Amino acid sequence: MIPELAPAFIPSPGQGVWHIGPLPVRAYALCIILGVIAAVWVGDKRYVARGGRPGLVGDIALWAVPFGLVGARLYHVITDHDLYFGAGKDPVGALEIWHGGLGIWGAIMGGVAGAAIACRRYGIRMRPLMDALAPGLLLAQAIGRWGNYFNQELFGGKTTKPWGLEIDKDKIPAGYDVEKHFDGPPYTFHPTFLYECLWNLGAMGLLIWLDRKLKLGFGRCFALYVMFYCAGRGWIEHLRIDTVEYNDVLGLRLNVWTSIVLFTGALVYFVLAGRRHPAPESREESVYLPGREPASEGTETGESDLVQDPSREM
Repeated sequence: MIPELAPAFIPSPGQGVWHIGPLPVRAYALCIILGVIAAVWVGDKRYVARGGRPGLVGDIALWAVPFGLVGARLYHVITDHDLYFGAGKDPVGALEIWHGGLGIWGAIMGGVAGAAIACRRYGIRMRPLMDALAPGLLLAQAIGRWGNYFNQELFGGKTTKPWGLEIDKDKIPAGYDVEKHFDGPPYTFHPTFLYECLWNLGAMGLLIWLDRKLKLGFGRCFALYVMFYCAGRGWIEHLRIDTVEYNDVLGLRLNVWTSIVLFTGALVYFVLAGRRHPAPESREESVYLPGREPASEGTETGESDLVQDPSREM
C-alpha cells in the first residue's frame, strides 16, 4: 500500500533577521535595497538610451529613495494608525520601519517628489526620466515583496493549494478566526507576495515590449506602469486578510479605491498624451531643460540630447 503523501506547501522562513556581531541584518531591508539597486540599473540603461548622462539616475535616486521611504512609511502609519496610537500603544513603533509597514502609494508619491527636486537641480526633464524608470520600478517592487515573505505579513485567505504559504500562528492577524478555518496546523494562506511579484515581473516584460514597439514617450510609459500595477494590485488586494484603518469604504478596501483612482488618472493621461504626441514623434523629447543641454559632441558621454537609437533600450 502506497503511503499517502502530505501536501507540499511553501514554508515560511524560520527567521528574517541575522546578526553579525551586534549588527542585525534584516531580510526586509535587504529586499528593499536590492530592489532599489535593480531599479537604478535598469533605469540608467534606459535613460542613457534616451540621451541622458550615465550615472545620473543614481544621482537622482539619492533624492528619490529617501523621499520615497518617508512617503511609504507615512502612508502606512496614516492608514494603520491604530497600530501605533491610542491606549496601550507605543507611538515610537511608527518609526520602526525595519518591522515592515511601507505603503507603495506613499512610496511612489514621495519618490516622485524627490525626483522632481533632483530633476530641477540637474536641469533635466521629468517625463523622460519617469519613462526610463518605469520598468525598473516594477522590478524593484517584485523584489521588495519578498520582504513581506520574510516578515510573514500581508498574505491572503486560507488555501489548500500546493502553493499555499505556511504561516506561524502568532503571525496571523488577531481578527482572523483561526479555529473556524483550520482544524490545526499547518496554517496555509494565499501567498499574495508571490502573486504580486509574478504580476510585476510579467508587467515589466510587457511594458518593455510595448515601449519598444510603440516608441512610448512623454510620460506614457510611466502611465502604463501605473495602470499595470494598479490592475494587479486591485485583484490581489481582495485576497488579503490583513486589516487597515478605513479598510472598508463603500464595500471596498481603501487600497482598492486608490488603485481605481490612480488607474483612471493614468489612463486619462495616457490617452491625452497620445493624442498630443503621436507615436512617430514620441522619441523627440529632449531629456534636458532648455538651456541645460550638453553639446552633442565632445561631452563626457558622447550622447546627443535626443535619443539616437531607441533599440538600445531594455
